[in-house]
Amino acid sequence: MAEQHSPAAAGTSGIMLLPSKKDLKTALEVFALFQWALSALLIVSTVILVNLYLVVFTPYWPVTVLILTWLAFDWKTPERGGRRLTCVRQWRLWKHYCDYFPLKILKTHDLSPSHNYIVVCHPHGLMSHSCFGHFATETSGFSKVFPGITPYILTLGAFFWVPLLRDYVMSTGACSVSQSSMDFLLTQKGKGNMLIVVAGGLAECRYSLPGSCTLFLKKRHGFVRTALRHGVALVPAYSFGENDLYDQHIFKPGGLVNRFQKWFQRIVHVYPCAFYGRGFTKNSLGLLPYTRPVTTIVGEPLPVPKIENPSQETVAQYHALYVDALRKLFDQHKTNFGISETQELVII
Repeated sequence: MAEQHSPAAAGTSGIMLLPSKKDLKTALEVFALFQWALSALLIVSTVILVNLYLVVFTPYWPVTVLILTWLAFDWKTPERGGRRLTCVRQWRLWKHYCDYFPLKILKTHDLSPSHNYIVVCHPHGLMSHSCFGHFATETSGFSKVFPGITPYILTLGAFFWVPLLRDYVMSTGACSVSQSSMDFLLTQKGKGNMLIVVAGGLAECRYSLPGSCTLFLKKRHGFVRTALRHGVALVPAYSFGENDLYDQHIFKPGGLVNRFQKWFQRIVHVYPCAFYGRGFTKNSLGLLPYTRPVTTIVGEPLPVPKIENPSQETVAQYHALYVDALRKLFDQHKTNFGISETQELVII
């Protein structure tokens, strides 16, 4: 008699070995995160190694010369509005990126497309995942939340030094955070432009700890001066949960490693953090951020007068007004995200 196989046995030998839809979704989310985080390293390494090989070991060195010539010709593009590609901003991959945490953006006031704005995001966190997900992609719902507004996320000029990497970064709508870049976007690109700056920068990374509400903002006056020079409104935005995505190992104050961290920060203005998150398996450590929700609240625009050459006193005055608006936004929403009513926003 022929051997009979039950459906259960068939499922055990075949179907059960296939990954579930949930497993595939998780894998795509992890890939989306690593793709963006590692793309800079991979592209930079590839560009350098390939061009060294062409110059040293082949007669095709003119290719490298052409690449460098194009780089010189195109050098100012990140300061002239960049070169965004809508198709890249709408990649399905970014949907998986935003779903990993997940990321959510909420507005408290409408923004008119007949004006320009400078949106100041807090906190920086370690990787600014929420800032990238909301403003460098179209998959978290930005266009629906702010119809008619074009976002320009501003980042370090170093991202635009290497061929291919610069094009990839610019394709998301990113531009240089230099003063000339901001001036161009606020004068030469019409209305309805939103410049996104993360005021705390890399200096704020050392305060990016779960439960921390500390911002490096007291000495950051550049965005206020720019707003005054162009008469554009400042819009505070706070990402609740951004600081909860990674843990940090805090070294003993005054110890050898801690002294090195402070020395390194003085030299290159970057504080090297010993951070960690989750791994690929449950309860393991790794460099993946924790899967914790992050919600960005975009606040009410703070009107700013146009003063071509604002004095330091005027800049300080509007900086204080901006800090007050940011505190108000934080206090209005903090209890909705598990923060104690008594917890205050610390500005250093």
